[in-house]
Amino acid sequence: MKFLVVGAGMMGSAAAYDMARQPDVLSVTLADADLRRAREVAARINHIHGDRKVKAIVLDASHEKSAALAMKGHDATLSAVPYFLNLGLAKAAIEARCHFADLGGNNTVVRQELALSAKAEKRGVAIAPDCGLSPGMASILGGELVHRLGGRADALRLYVGGLPERPVPPFHYQLVFSVEGLINEYVEPARILRKGKLVTIEPLTEPEEFHMDGFSPLVAFQTSGGTSTLPESFEGRVGECFEKTLRYPGHFDLLCELKALGLFSGEKMKIGNVQIAPRALMSKVFEGKFASKGPDVCIMRLEAHESVRTPGVRGLLGGHLKGRVATFTLVDHYDPKTDMSAMMRTTAFPASIVTQMLASGAISKRGAVLQERDVPADMFLNEMQKRGIQIQYAIQ
Repeated sequence: MKFLVVGAGMMGSAAAYDMARQPDVLSVTLADADLRRAREVAARINHIHGDRKVKAIVLDASHEKSAALAMKGHDATLSAVPYFLNLGLAKAAIEARCHFADLGGNNTVVRQELALSAKAEKRGVAIAPDCGLSPGMASILGGELVHRLGGRADALRLYVGGLPERPVPPFHYQLVFSVEGLINEYVEPARILRKGKLVTIEPLTEPEEFHMDGFSPLVAFQTSGGTSTLPESFEGRVGECFEKTLRYPGHFDLLCELKALGLFSGEKMKIGNVQIAPRALMSKVFEGKFASKGPDVCIMRLEAHESVRTPGVRGLLGGHLKGRVATFTLVDHYDPKTDMSAMMRTTAFPASIVTQMLASGAISKRGAVLQERDVPADMFLNEMQKRGIQIQYAIQ
């Protein structure tokens, strides 16, 4: 199999590394607007694996025709660039008859990609957005929890966070993925199920205290993008469905204050002779202030709750509710052997696995591919275990 990875940043480099170490992968092309960076990453991966599977090319990911040309001859492409480039890349993939996956994270863009389903299917191409950590792995495994409870649940609750191992005040956070994707989580509406119906609510709302063994109390709150297509897939079959982001309490308070000041707004304002959007400014501030090379940790807990009415003296109506809870739990840490953050491992490796499944035929669906519906969860779990990422299942 031959793969193209677009973007030589943290996630793209980790995905290319993972693809290159698979024996059935013949080659990986790493494309980036910065050819020097792509070459450095490719050389580093080739040195680690002791081969020359990875080659670097220059590519402007915003140019559809150039992207389509780069994709030709590859079995599948993974986009690891900011979400706003993914629609054009998906169109290029259809033109090139090349399967396509991305890290997604933006509801509007993902739905535009999914709208290409009929055209992609006609050309024998699979389009699989939202393949990272959450959405992505959380969607696959959240859907599997509902499946293991018989296809229905009272609630599907997803809690996911990438955090510094040793938080330092005043920010209690370090940047572990795209700053554009990060801010988007804080400004776009969150799509959830409530009483079995799809609704949208404001991000940075409904905080709750979250506990995990070995960690001080965290705060979980609503953010955009994490549920992806779960609400549509489970509307009418799951009562409540949401994905909440985990952060240290001090950082959550800071985010709320920044939003209240309007510093995440995309509307430009004039300062002297310059037009600038506060969001653009905050992107640069976050890149500087949240940058850190310290070890990180990724936490994920997925819960599917089921209530079963058991007979009482007066039959079903006189009974009581006895609930089962099925969970998947993951705690992953920075890997010093590969110098890969936990977020790189838990985001890029799932995306690499799904992309390889598209190319190998393990995912046979063509057109729009939904993580919770079309990705074989048992195979996915097995692949994650091969990569040393432990995901614990429990039901009680």
